[in-house]
Amino acid sequence: MAHNHSHDHASGHAHAPADFGRAFAIGVTLNLGFVVAEAVFGVLSNSLALLADAGHNLSDVLGLLLAWGASILAKRIPSQRFTYGLRSSTILAALFNAILLLIAIGAIAWEAIQRFGHPEPVNGITVIAVAALGVVINTVTALLFMAGRKHDVNIRGAFLHMAADAGVSLGVVLAGIGILATGWLWLDPAISLTIVVVILAGTWGLLRESLGLALQAVPKGVDPGAVKAFLAGLPGVAEVHDLHIWAMSTTEWTLTAHLVCPAGHPGDAFLSDAAEKMQRRFKIQHLTLQIEVGGSQQSCQQAPEHCV
Repeated sequence: MAHNHSHDHASGHAHAPADFGRAFAIGVTLNLGFVVAEAVFGVLSNSLALLADAGHNLSDVLGLLLAWGASILAKRIPSQRFTYGLRSSTILAALFNAILLLIAIGAIAWEAIQRFGHPEPVNGITVIAVAALGVVINTVTALLFMAGRKHDVNIRGAFLHMAADAGVSLGVVLAGIGILATGWLWLDPAISLTIVVVILAGTWGLLRESLGLALQAVPKGVDPGAVKAFLAGLPGVAEVHDLHIWAMSTTEWTLTAHLVCPAGHPGDAFLSDAAEKMQRRFKIQHLTLQIEVGGSQQSCQQAPEHCV
């Protein structure tokens, strides 16, 4: 049965996400140069820890490029085909970033396990010098994304990767010092496995949150029960059903719902006020409400909780 209800729209839009183009450009340049340095000195010093970290940093460069590209695509204006524009590309970038990191750490872990059975000499001084440079570069890059990490999963992914890298590079420095002091060659693959654990711990949350957004889950920090209670408490609203909350991008939340108003249409001022309060309380920027008067024999097909 087709709907014969009227559809009314109220929209509240937050400020556009901050432009991190300069931060991405600096981060990519610094880290790409460091990847080359780590790879060269990793081969020369026969250090798996340096090579492992170089591989990880290369995946981070690719991740930064993905996040950068997505942030550019998110600014594209809507079209007849992509009516929301390309904002959801930021969600895909965050998800691909997490998957890319998981693949990288799998390769690192496999090589480290192999190296335990066949330990090889390592130039500890070279390892210390190159990894110390990594601590500086990764820390500087992480600071570039610190301002946006709380409000954008895409930017938070970049920040967490760089912050974790700074810690990992510090671990490699300690491995080099340990090898020089003790001669224990197993410290090199051991640090490599430690790198794997650190990256995995930092990536898991990003993977879970970005996958949830990609599957149109309710964004983190939004309580659907509280949202429904708020809508049900609006003047003249007797019932709320067909409530959906999802992410349009990594910074913009969207909501649609049916409101049963027996007294009739509450007016544009009602919709405007609802949109403003929804954005202020729940940070939901795009609000679409369908008004129904209820009480007719032609009930809404989406009213049951299991219907979509």
